[in-house]
Amino acid sequence: MSDIHQAIKDTVESNRVVLFMKGTKTFPQCGFSARAVDILKKCGVDFKDVNVLSDPSLRQGIKDYSQWPTIPQVYVDGKFVGGSDILMEMFQSGDLQKLLSNQS
Repeated sequence: MSDIHQAIKDTVESNRVVLFMKGTKTFPQCGFSARAVDILKKCGVDFKDVNVLSDPSLRQGIKDYSQWPTIPQVYVDGKFVGGSDILMEMFQSGDLQKLLSNQS
């Protein structure tokens, strides 16, 4: 496993909810990342934000790690959930709130 993949794995495993995004939760730098932040905030969940723009190897590394081509990416309890569109669908159906309310 590469160093960047190990760092991603460590982050995902040591935080219940992680959002790999462009920018930060206080200053999202793309509309999809802003939407993901908004959804997670509406769910009232604390989450770790990771700015992929800060490191090109991280930006590519998260795509390789998840085998998902786009950012943002959300992980809950160490598992990849999806990107902005999937998060929105899950939020609208109530599935995201159920997932986030389950304690590991």
